[in-house]
Amino acid sequence: MKFELDEEYIELFKLLKVMGIAESGAHAKTLIEEGQVTRNGEVETRKRAKIVSGERVEVGEDVIEVVGV
Repeated sequence: MKFELDEEYIELFKLLKVMGIAESGAHAKTLIEEGQVTRNGEVETRKRAKIVSGERVEVGEDVIEVVGV
């Protein structure tokens, strides 16, 4: 799935919530804390990591490609 970024960045936990992977911000933070989220192939544990255009975020089978507008 693709996410069109219309700002400079989006925080990781917000991206998971907006894309429907997490039911809430708290759920998104839990997924990140548990090491279930990878960013460009590396486990990302920072909830507020700034995700920019060109990055790839994976949670289980879900893959998000972040693209600029």
